[in-house]
Amino acid sequence: MTTPETLNVFVVAADPGRAQQLRPLLARADVHHIADAETLLRESHVTVPDVALLYTSTPGVPLHQVLPLLRQRAELSGTQWLAVGTQGLGEMLAAGADALISDSTPPGALALQVRTMLARAHQHRESLARVASLQRRMDTWEHEERVRDQLVHMLVHDLKNPIAAVMGLIEIVQEDPRVPEDNRELLKVAYDETQHLLHLAANMLDVRKIQAGKMNLKRELMFTPMFREVIEQARGDVGSGLRDRHVRVEIEPDLSPASADPEILRRVLANLISNALKHTTTGGVITLMVRGLPDGVQIVVRDDGEGIPEEDIPNLFAAFEQSRLTLHGRFDTGMGLAFCKLAVEEHGGTIRVESERGKGATFIFTLPSLEDNEDDDFVELV
Repeated sequence: MTTPETLNVFVVAADPGRAQQLRPLLARADVHHIADAETLLRESHVTVPDVALLYTSTPGVPLHQVLPLLRQRAELSGTQWLAVGTQGLGEMLAAGADALISDSTPPGALALQVRTMLARAHQHRESLARVASLQRRMDTWEHEERVRDQLVHMLVHDLKNPIAAVMGLIEIVQEDPRVPEDNRELLKVAYDETQHLLHLAANMLDVRKIQAGKMNLKRELMFTPMFREVIEQARGDVGSGLRDRHVRVEIEPDLSPASADPEILRRVLANLISNALKHTTTGGVITLMVRGLPDGVQIVVRDDGEGIPEEDIPNLFAAFEQSRLTLHGRFDTGMGLAFCKLAVEEHGGTIRVESERGKGATFIFTLPSLEDNEDDDFVELV
């Protein structure tokens, strides 16, 4: 095979002089004389032509019968086919010729046409090289994604059981009356930190699931009592740290039903409450509000803590992007907020944050109202 940098021109004609005339006019190309259709079929397996001049007067098997076979070969997909003659040009065009020219055309004009077609063939070759490069990069990226998914899945599943076991052992020790009160406080801190680690692992797995489109929501009709129940569950998930904060819950009565997965909503709220906890001091106020909208429900989680620097807000919901030192010395991976954004958007809602440094932060997200088909089910329930 010739090197990819070499430009090859085939001149398929009975007269070798046709090729000899073009050689000095096409200094940057190798011009090959091909005597007939059979030789063309054979030689094109050895050397891929960039441009092939097909003289219709070539004896033997008609070139218009061979051309469709040649055009089906993948390695010749970039070849430009130029039919040359005075008769049979219509048949050559129907067979797949890219251009037609008379065999009485002066050599200079013919060479100009060939150079134009060589430029097209060269562009096609470069495009194929770029596509191949991009495909290799895509294959590498997909491989890395698969490895990353497998690693995350393995880490999370391998971590969850021992973390849960540690939490259970801490609870047993906490209930032992022989434990001094000062040590009991240390056990509470250890339990909260272990629970935080469990949440990090779960969030990491769920973020990957949503990104891969593998998290199927189990939607239910969410009424006011269910919102209250989910908020209480989320508060319980956050742990004992909330004992040192004032938590206010305001839920609008008689909300129109929203469509949501209660378990995922519980996780979103637990992450937002946990985030508020980390950024407030003892005695701080965390407010949760659920309000009706014309097209859904709005949920607000507000704190009066340190606030968020303006430069951090654009990347706040990106995993591993906004690691910042919190008031309590704990670095935040941001995985929890990344999960919140993906989960809310998976529901068809939106989430945003409003904050000013030193004046707390307010996270606001929406859940859509019932879809038309869900509304029919609701009517049947009523």
